[in-house]
Amino acid sequence: MEKSWLLAFLLLFQAMPRGAAIGVGVGVGIGNAGGGVWIGGGINDPPPSGSSYSNLNSAYTALQSWKSAITDDPLKILDTWVGTDVCSYKGVFCAVPRGDGLAAPPGPVVAGIDLNHASLQGNLVKELSVLTDMSLLHLNSNRFSGTIPDTFKDLTSLQELDLSNNHFSGPFPAVTLYIPNLIYLDLRFNSFSGSIPEDLFDKRLDAIFLNNNQFSGQIPQNLGNSPASVINLANNKFTGSIPASFGLMSSKLKEILFLNNQLTGCIPEGVGLFTDMEVLDVSHNSLMGHLPDTISCLSEIEVLNLAHNKLSGELPDLVCSLRSLMNLTVAYNFFSGFSQECTKLFSRNVGFDFSLNCIPGRIMQRPQPECSAIPGGLSCLRIPAAQPLVCGSLGVTIDANLGPSSP
Repeated sequence: MEKSWLLAFLLLFQAMPRGAAIGVGVGVGIGNAGGGVWIGGGINDPPPSGSSYSNLNSAYTALQSWKSAITDDPLKILDTWVGTDVCSYKGVFCAVPRGDGLAAPPGPVVAGIDLNHASLQGNLVKELSVLTDMSLLHLNSNRFSGTIPDTFKDLTSLQELDLSNNHFSGPFPAVTLYIPNLIYLDLRFNSFSGSIPEDLFDKRLDAIFLNNNQFSGQIPQNLGNSPASVINLANNKFTGSIPASFGLMSSKLKEILFLNNQLTGCIPEGVGLFTDMEVLDVSHNSLMGHLPDTISCLSEIEVLNLAHNKLSGELPDLVCSLRSLMNLTVAYNFFSGFSQECTKLFSRNVGFDFSLNCIPGRIMQRPQPECSAIPGGLSCLRIPAAQPLVCGSLGVTIDANLGPSSP
């Protein structure tokens, strides 16, 4: 579901004025996008004329500067980057945006660059910042290295930036937080390191992919401010607790992955109250204690992975009865039991892995000596609420230090 929202951009394109053309994030070479017509990508189009010439001339200078910074092109993509007609360059896509009012439609502009899986080696150059009509830059699966130029903050139309599966390094590229209209940020499978800034979760990003880097430190406490529908922080070196604000995340959130970090503490109270999450993965950390009651509010959850932690207590009926569950994994914890409702998961064709816990009478459990001392003791002990939870409302108020309390 990473880019399922991108098709909706096509509907917006016809309403956008010059300089605000919307890109297409799925596939290339789309013929007609309402008010804008995609051209280019290696097609021998006629050279542009009129008012668009200066824009394309600047684009030509920028792309040639970038070409000179690319040191290896095994697929010969850049062999097409010859001459001033940049709309004929492979991987470069032009669009004719709709004009303002009664004015004649302007000529084509560079609206997107898609060089995914091109195996290019080199660096990004500051000159690319002149491509102010570009709405997407997709460079997935290349060998680009170095850092992202500070001038990228001038890419005022950029909505999608995909730099995944490259060799970028250094601290989190703060310049991405100053690209004013960015919605989709994909930095996964690189070598970025250090902490991530608080400002990341205050931006209007819909998708944040930071997985498979070397990020470390604590996850900023304002995680819950993010309006994103997808957040992937997996396979890094984050430490500390999952922020309490996670329990108050927007209803837009569909997927969030914390797996394979070094997180400790409890799963925050409030998780599930306000979201329609479909995927929650906190596996391969060192989370402790009982599950919060509010997990039972995850009525849309399809994949819930709690494996390889130090969670304990009984697996609640209300978790096993979640209506949308397709896969529930609690293996390698210290759960002490589950009831008949959890047994019914097998008849519902729900994947259910409870191996290597401390459940009496069940096969493939931990040896008894390992179960004699539950990790964390009484930390994260949950006392069942006297009244039923009111999911999706303020029926439960959350205090980051004290846990749930009645309003």
